Amino acid sequence: MGNSYAGQLKSARFEEALHNSIEASLRSSSGDPQPIFTQLYLEPDPYPAEIKSKADLHGGDLPGHKLMNSHSSNDLEELEDDDDSDSCSPPLPYLQAPAPDGCCTLDGFCQAGKDLRLVSMATEPIEVPAGFELVGAKSPSVPEHILVCAVDRRFLPDENGKNALLGFSGNCVGCGEKGFRYFTEFSNHINLKLSTQPKKQKHLKYYLVKNSQGALCKGPLICWKGKGTFKNLSFMNYIQVTTTVFAIHLCAFSLLPFCLTLTMNSHIYRSSVSHTILCICFWCLVSSAMNSGPPKKRHRSWHPTSLVPVPPTAVPVPAIRPIVCAVLGVPSPQQPVTGVIQPQPITAGETVIIPNNLLNSSGVRPVILIGHGTLPYFYGNVGDIVVSPLLVSCYKSSQLTEKTLETLGLNSSQLLSVETMILLTLQYLARLGSQQIPLREELEQIVLKAMLCCPGGPSISPSQLPWLARLEASVSGGSVQVVVTHNSLGEGISESLRSLTEGPRQQQCLPTYVVLICASKMSGNEFCVLVLGKYQARALAEGMLTTNEFLKEISYELITGKVSVLASHFKTTSLGDNLDKQLVRYQRRRKGQVIQPFQGDVTDHIHSQEAASMSPPSVFQIYPAQLSVARSLLSQVCSIADSGSQNLDLGRFCKVDFLVLVPPSHVLVHQTAQRIRQSGVLVDLGIEDASSAYQKSDKYVVRLDGDVHAKMEAFMRKVKQNPYTLFVLIHDNSHVDLTSALSGSVCHGELQGLADRVVNCQEVLDAMNLLVLQVSCFPYTLQTRQSRISIHNEVHWPSNESLSPSELVYFGLSDYSSSLQWGVASPILRCDDAFEKMVHTLLERHPHLHSMVIRSYLLIQQYTEAMMALTSSPSLRDHITPETLAMVEDLINAPNREGSQGRGHMLLVRVPSLQLAMLARERLEDVRDKLGLQLCFAVLLGSPASELNLPKEFTNRLRAWRRCENDDWVPRTYEDLEGLPCIVILTGKDPLGETFPRSLKYSDLRLIDSSYLTRTALEQEVGLACSYVSMGVVQEPKKDTGTQESDRDKAASSLNDGDELERPQSNGSAATRTSGSLAENGVSSSDLADSFQKPSTSTCPPEGVSTMDMSTETQGFKQECDSLGSQLCSKASKTPPSLCSSSASSSPSPSSSSTQRPMSPRTVIMSRAAYNLLAGESGSHLSSISLLPHADVAWSSPLRPPIAHNMQGGEQSMYYRQWTVTRQHHADYEAPSVPHPRLYLHETFILSEVDVYDEEEDEEEETSEVSTPVNTQLPDIEEVRKLPFDPNPRDPKFKKASPVYSDKMRKCLKGFKQEGEEHIPDKQETKSIRLSRFATHNAFHHCEQCQHYCEAGPATQVSCTFHAFTFSSSMLGEEVQLQFVIPKAKEQHFVFSQQGSHLESMRLPLVSTKDPDLLKSPIFTPTTGRHEHGLLNIYHAMEGATHLHILVVKQFEMPLYRKYWPNHILLVLPAMFNNAGVGAARFMIKELSYHNLELERNRLEEQGVKRQDVWPFIVMMDDSCVMWNAQQPGDSSVSLKTVLQHMETTPKISLYAMCGIRKWSSSLAFKSPSNPFSRCHLHDFVMLNVDLTQNVQYDLNRYSCEEVDFNLRVNSSGLLLCRFNYFSLMKKHIPIGGNKDFLVKPKLMVENPTSISPSQYVCAPDSEQTLLDAPAQFLLERFLQSCSHRLFPNAIHNRDNPVLSIDSYLNISPEVRISVCYINSRPHSTNLNYQGLVFSGLLLYLCDSFVVSGLLKKFRFLKGATLCVICQDRSSLRQTIVRLELEDQWQFRLRDEFQTANCSEDRPLYFLTGRHV
Repeated sequence: MGNSYAGQLKSARFEEALHNSIEASLRSSSGDPQPIFTQLYLEPDPYPAEIKSKADLHGGDLPGHKLMNSHSSNDLEELEDDDDSDSCSPPLPYLQAPAPDGCCTLDGFCQAGKDLRLVSMATEPIEVPAGFELVGAKSPSVPEHILVCAVDRRFLPDENGKNALLGFSGNCVGCGEKGFRYFTEFSNHINLKLSTQPKKQKHLKYYLVKNSQGALCKGPLICWKGKGTFKNLSFMNYIQVTTTVFAIHLCAFSLLPFCLTLTMNSHIYRSSVSHTILCICFWCLVSSAMNSGPPKKRHRSWHPTSLVPVPPTAVPVPAIRPIVCAVLGVPSPQQPVTGVIQPQPITAGETVIIPNNLLNSSGVRPVILIGHGTLPYFYGNVGDIVVSPLLVSCYKSSQLTEKTLETLGLNSSQLLSVETMILLTLQYLARLGSQQIPLREELEQIVLKAMLCCPGGPSISPSQLPWLARLEASVSGGSVQVVVTHNSLGEGISESLRSLTEGPRQQQCLPTYVVLICASKMSGNEFCVLVLGKYQARALAEGMLTTNEFLKEISYELITGKVSVLASHFKTTSLGDNLDKQLVRYQRRRKGQVIQPFQGDVTDHIHSQEAASMSPPSVFQIYPAQLSVARSLLSQVCSIADSGSQNLDLGRFCKVDFLVLVPPSHVLVHQTAQRIRQSGVLVDLGIEDASSAYQKSDKYVVRLDGDVHAKMEAFMRKVKQNPYTLFVLIHDNSHVDLTSALSGSVCHGELQGLADRVVNCQEVLDAMNLLVLQVSCFPYTLQTRQSRISIHNEVHWPSNESLSPSELVYFGLSDYSSSLQWGVASPILRCDDAFEKMVHTLLERHPHLHSMVIRSYLLIQQYTEAMMALTSSPSLRDHITPETLAMVEDLINAPNREGSQGRGHMLLVRVPSLQLAMLARERLEDVRDKLGLQLCFAVLLGSPASELNLPKEFTNRLRAWRRCENDDWVPRTYEDLEGLPCIVILTGKDPLGETFPRSLKYSDLRLIDSSYLTRTALEQEVGLACSYVSMGVVQEPKKDTGTQESDRDKAASSLNDGDELERPQSNGSAATRTSGSLAENGVSSSDLADSFQKPSTSTCPPEGVSTMDMSTETQGFKQECDSLGSQLCSKASKTPPSLCSSSASSSPSPSSSSTQRPMSPRTVIMSRAAYNLLAGESGSHLSSISLLPHADVAWSSPLRPPIAHNMQGGEQSMYYRQWTVTRQHHADYEAPSVPHPRLYLHETFILSEVDVYDEEEDEEEETSEVSTPVNTQLPDIEEVRKLPFDPNPRDPKFKKASPVYSDKMRKCLKGFKQEGEEHIPDKQETKSIRLSRFATHNAFHHCEQCQHYCEAGPATQVSCTFHAFTFSSSMLGEEVQLQFVIPKAKEQHFVFSQQGSHLESMRLPLVSTKDPDLLKSPIFTPTTGRHEHGLLNIYHAMEGATHLHILVVKQFEMPLYRKYWPNHILLVLPAMFNNAGVGAARFMIKELSYHNLELERNRLEEQGVKRQDVWPFIVMMDDSCVMWNAQQPGDSSVSLKTVLQHMETTPKISLYAMCGIRKWSSSLAFKSPSNPFSRCHLHDFVMLNVDLTQNVQYDLNRYSCEEVDFNLRVNSSGLLLCRFNYFSLMKKHIPIGGNKDFLVKPKLMVENPTSISPSQYVCAPDSEQTLLDAPAQFLLERFLQSCSHRLFPNAIHNRDNPVLSIDSYLNISPEVRISVCYINSRPHSTNLNYQGLVFSGLLLYLCDSFVVSGLLKKFRFLKGATLCVICQDRSSLRQTIVRLELEDQWQFRLRDEFQTANCSEDRPLYFLTGRHV
């Protein structure tokens, strides 16, 4: 009789059913196991004990579990109806009666042949009898259609799924037949063709309704049995047991996690086990790809690595339908338009009615995240839902271009399927924290990683998808639910929304995300995400609003009184008392007395008049960062002028004038004008005289407000009237308003588009004497694909490290992030968690209000109660967050501390909404006054639209501190408030760059939350706190637990000392900047790693980038947002611009500034959303750098490489220029390409300057008795031979190279101070030098004289010929083929075969030729990475004379050099040298030149020329040689032609092996060389005799010091090197390209790459250490440079006992100054007299057969001396040990063998170490 327990289960039956369920799920032939347990449920009675306990095991106390991973209700109904039998066997097929003969059996038509499909009947008139409803039936044979039926509404359920009569009554609307009393009969008539028993509950699906056009369309689902609600009990029972069974399945296979999926899917892929395992491996791989740290718990190991900005706004609008999103390679019927909801034709049956009072009843405004597929048409209460395109770009990988795919390392076969994307989305959502929201960039990076690690992913069948989706969601703890439908997404959305409105709101526990999947056979899988989490839905909806939009929303809520409920809540204190009454009561009790403002205690009261009368006791500088930026800007102006492309002729200007444009802030105008006054720049430039400069400085600063046009017209008139004056237009904080003039409007009280109208107007663009400099520390929005500014016109603020050491360092955004690792008790970057909890409670109570309104009211109450707790109501302390209480307590008490002189701290509270800020100011002032604190601290409203308004008593106090006797003085800038205890409520849409005083201690950013999810928005808010701090307070992260307690205590005290900001001002300036004396001038330097992270807005962050473009905006200059920052200049100092002093006061500061305390970073209190993004930079989570850079730009591609945290400013600019585009309202949206130049300028008379190296070489002590007459300009070979050779490299570029041991060194050792302890600076010194007319130039130089020399003519592209040149190299042991690219105009320098096609040789002149205009030596310039910046234009240096100049380039760079230097001859190295160092280039130049010399000798010998008369010299010249000087009475510039011709006329020139000149330094102008000639090392610019040096080769493997190595071998071979000391060479500092270090990275990509130290460049052979992707020789050289002190411990700081190096010079451990003694093993070599010398080590590097055991036995070694033998491979290493009989004197151990950390195909080098015995 079935179940006799009336709604309960028999225990035995339960166990049997459980067993059968598991077995059936394993054996089932369908994709989804059947819900066997539906048969066991009768009525929704309480659980029996055994079931309840099992339910409890699986989250009975977590209601969120109950709807997890369910089908939609109609799917459940199908499952229930399919299984009516009492057994677990599949149901018997239903045998439908055959249709009568002659009847129509066509699907979608009734038996009378009438069309019943909704698409056909939508506009047909249908007669519906009274009491009947039109409903839609679903036929399994035509699932894409709905059949229209008329059914008596008595047999249909009500809205609660109840009260439907049993039975059926219906009519056919097609043929009109009426009176069908059985649904079986009716289903036969309408040709449903069912395989199971017909049931109205299963097949009648929808009500049909008419839309606004009167067409019939699909309406809500028919609610059979009350399913579809979250709290319906019978439905819950079903889900509970299904979840239990699923959990039992999990438990059954928990020991074999891989078997779980395999078992579940084995019925699908019985014959393809490997495929299923592939699926599992894919998800494991994807999961691991998304984990950046070790998993703490199973399924809990999600550590996102990138960040996501908020997408464009999409507002739900009634009567429209969302677009179809075509993504993932699946075609879509309609063209997608990203992020916009557009009206579309409505297909019948895809409609969702939004329930009334959805927000009120559920407390949440659901957000639908568009996924893939067709969203339904929404109507009804559409204001209560939001449709967001936030994640839609993540699913658009099919739209990636082939070029983008190639950039990402992908191809089209690696795109992911829809099913894979659904599972990735589920996995992402399931791992988000309860206080996190989905971020687009984060999911994009996950998708990219999945594509890279598992191309395409496994194929997932439709039947697998629901189960895999549920499995992914099962780890979420109920926060993610999966709903699967089979008809449309609208079905799932409609059901989910209806369920929200049913049941008591208080009892609902909603999932955070519902992932709706429509598994349709017709259209494939579609999905979207319904966000129901209250925090997440609100944050996503608010994040879609722009700043202007959410400020309007807040204004609307305040004006309309929507906040009245919230306001009334805060009229009582946290203890329930009436707040105002309490304050009035306390005010009366005080009886007119106030709290003593300073020199007392908060309990001390004095009369208000007495307190008001209390009075406290009472050099402009240019900094290295400013100089550096000014020089860079100056250099860029010169480049623009030199290029000739933008009509900037600097030669015609005789005067400079300027104007500064600033955002509309009164404070910023005054601040900038102060900077100009204090800098003296107006007088220095001769614009104003000293008497008027002070009064007229204001007219050089213009606000971008309504009056700007008149002032700009006057300025442009000046520009036109003074053509010989160069005008500079400085646009400060240029990122603030980037709206185009066409889109500009008044928004939130501000005019928008003004900057575009002014700066980009045609009049400015056309002016020939106007330079525009755009300054911003957030230049990202100017760095897009459409940027008006060339990337070459960006100047970035230098790093702290690149400047001379200072006691103050810039503390920027990344420093705040890293400070979280300091380990101090009170971090300077904090999140107020107690405040956040209060906020969340209020957010749930007030879902209609914007979160910023709620946060503001709570913040006001917190400050109010904190003041009360400290004065009148101590019992309130427990109800105030500790952060708030500490800040207010410090604000009140700091002036009373000993030695403070009444000075205190500033507390900055950021309130973007003006109305809320005014409310806060009014409320806090009122409470302060009633509590008697009105003289303790000021409350100021900091609005850009108004002047500072400070009460008189506080102004008097500031005057007293400044000793200012001017009664009219009032503070006009925030810096003027230095030392004043105050709360500044800073309002406005954005911070505008105002500088704050050093006394600013706290920055309260608790209102800045998820509405600020773009990089600029977030960083400029945090930038309010960035400043200069004392070097001593910046700590390194605590890396080990061994840190001393005292250090930790010190750190904590220095950061939290309440007095640290109570310091007098410095003598140098009247008032200082926010953090210290370095910042006093208003400009600050910034850490380049921070480069674009140091917001300019505030206090002292330097502005990020200076951009120039005479009318081309360049942005990027990290100046502190002090507006002028480093833009103006001072002639008086002969250095670039001076900037502003920070104070408005004209009187100096007290002299007591010498007692200042260390400057500490400000404390920042943040919201949780912002804190997580900043804290992410120091950990594995996301960080602000990954966000969309600015709301006015968009990503150009759905996927892109992640932006690296350590990117420098220029690299970030390149990234944003590639991957971002402007939005339509952006000023650059239709920017013209390359406008005329905009830049920065100092003084016109020193414009053509470059930075050259300026370091005096390490002079050797003169001990030689040989001297040559100083006036001798040509050397006498006999005299030169008498000079001793100095083997030690003394050029400053070798200051970190190992010294070479010599006899002279031995004599000087006595009493000589060891050098090892001296610190060697890393950076070479430079000096700015004006270019002469004989300078070399880079690709940016253009002039009429050299135009034909470096620029391609119209036919040049096809006039180059390619020639192969093949010769045998004895050194390489094989033939080498080089390629020449020879322009037609240069072919006269070569000899070709008679046919003209084969290159035979390069012409060489004769030694005997005497032609005053002839330059005999071919010039070879090896160059790499400098096709633009290399100084390869030597036309002016050669005075226009004919010469042969050949550029030696690597094969992969040939197209670039050919493009930039089309008229130059290129010598292209073989591909095998693409990764080689400069040694390979020099080797090939010399080999080629000697081979060519022999060919020319043979050719000319046939013409009767003696072989010895062919010119044997070549010149090897670096690509950074810029000018040459001759030492006459002074130091005068000469041409390269003069230097070469002078050297070439040397008597007996053929007897010299090498000739060269010395390096220039500024000291050479003041002293004559002691000898006109020297025998020493030659480099950079060398004239080489390839005949004499035939048997001496450059080491082709070398990356560094190849010239020193070669010089030593040349000299020891008995050949003559001669340096002409009369000439000197200037080398330009070029930071780009050249032979820089390789980026050493692992050979195989790792998930979390860490920096690799040089000690890891070698490893034991066959070890499992990470192998590196870098050449073996490079790794060896860098290892020896850094770690040789381990190899040669006895040589450290030991000049007496050098390391013996045979036949090679290697740089070993420069830091510890290990000396090297070089010995040449060749017979008849000239070597050092080593008799009596004892060596501390022996270095044998790739030694050849000349090194024999007998040679080694001649040398003496210290006891314990060490040996290092380096060979090409392991075999030759062992052969060398045996051949040299090393084991006789040296002891080796097996563990002393090493190799460079290369894999075997990269041919690692091997070396063995040993000890002398």
